[in-house]
Amino acid sequence: ACLLGAYRPAHRLSDPQRHVRGRLTVRDTVVRTRTRSISLIRALLRQQGCRVPSGSAEAFVQRVAALPLPGRLLSTIAPVLAIMRHLNAQLAYSDQAIEQLAAQDARVQRLRTVSSIGPVSATACVASRLDVRRFRRAHQVEAYLGLVPRERSSGETQRRGHITKAGPTRMRWLLVQAAVSILRRRPPEAEALRSWALRIAARRGKQIAVVALARRLAGILYALLRDGTVYAPRPAPQHPSPGVTLPA
Repeated sequence: ACLLGAYRPAHRLSDPQRHVRGRLTVRDTVVRTRTRSISLIRALLRQQGCRVPSGSAEAFVQRVAALPLPGRLLSTIAPVLAIMRHLNAQLAYSDQAIEQLAAQDARVQRLRTVSSIGPVSATACVASRLDVRRFRRAHQVEAYLGLVPRERSSGETQRRGHITKAGPTRMRWLLVQAAVSILRRRPPEAEALRSWALRIAARRGKQIAVVALARRLAGILYALLRDGTVYAPRPAPQHPSPGVTLPA
């Protein structure tokens, strides 16, 4: 049965890959805990008519401390603020450890040449089962990551639904975040990708454009790992991009 191809081979992770994935899992847990703490504090302050200004999650504690809050409310949220200070320190330690691991891997450095792909996204890509020997083309990688639409076709009728969301959740989420970052920050080296996504947004909507851009980023990362090259951005198109804006 194995010689005939009836069974698919199981791909096991190496010890270094398991170590990196463990660090990424711990970092995800810390980030989710901090996000829940921020949501809780915002909800408690909103009940009293207070609003925390927008900004980075790292400086959330400082923004709350700058508000003129009553003593009773401040004592209520004080335990959560203390936890968040500890979470920020642990998250900084995790980021530093991942940065050191990324500096030791040439594949991670090649992936980081892509706009909005940082050390966490590049390390997660290398630590996942995204082995170029498993996939013959980029579309198989996109399907493995769950970034392709569901197929409910029958006969000559083709029906496509939402994306499958199969495969590793972390890698798919990081690619979507990178796509959103490209559309919002407008990096010059990714202007061609951004213009392409904005044309899709003008026709199909912003959410579909974000997923399409994440799918294209997955294909680019696969090509870099397959060919052993760095990312060379294409020149931006000469015609103006559609007037589509994303919420801040």
